Amino acid sequence: MMKQLFIFIALCFLCNTFAQAQQAEPQAGFEQMKTNSQNFSYKIISSANHTFGYDIYNGDKLMIHQPTPPGMAGNNGFAKKQQAAKVAELVITKMKKGEMPPTVSAEELKKIMGDK
Repeated sequence: MMKQLFIFIALCFLCNTFAQAQQAEPQAGFEQMKTNSQNFSYKIISSANHTFGYDIYNGDKLMIHQPTPPGMAGNNGFAKKQQAAKVAELVITKMKKGEMPPTVSAEELKKIMGDK
């Protein structure tokens, strides 16, 4: 009888410990994501036919590789580096607000590319 009681108590202890460990993991992961979410940066990249695109990083992790203007057909990128940089900055702003995937409208693209 004592042996069975001991086993029962040990199992209760192990189940309780396991349940606490599972509850702690998502919180730790969430905090890590929350910390990293403010560490965005971009790099202007070369694209087809002497045009430009961008890569967006979260820390060292590549999040978005965009060699062409978002939502536009074709293989050519932006005509100017400044255009690619402005769109990359817009995308990062949207990511910081929690928009995933961050979409860029045709109107936003026209405004940035100077085709008002």
